[in-house]
Amino acid sequence: MSSILIKPIVTEKMMAEGEKHRRYGFKVRKEANKQQIKKVVEELYDVKVVRVNTMIYGGKKRDRFTKRGIIKGRTSAYKKAIITLAEGNNIDFYSNI
Repeated sequence: MSSILIKPIVTEKMMAEGEKHRRYGFKVRKEANKQQIKKVVEELYDVKVVRVNTMIYGGKKRDRFTKRGIIKGRTSAYKKAIITLAEGNNIDFYSNI
């Protein structure tokens, strides 16, 4: 079940959303649907999930300039889930450190 969640998104923007609106971001498997994501987050973090929003990011084209010339490539595509928690719930990603 926890293989649905790949990793939490810990950026300044997502941390501000978590403090202000109780929204947290996760990278998830592309095959996962909203019900599966909700169930896993509720079991793993012992919180009540109100809403799950998902989006799929396509990979971006990237060019690197090296001594041997230009290397063209792509970043990997991924699915992102934004979890909104019920009033009074929160997730502390740094409690295990």
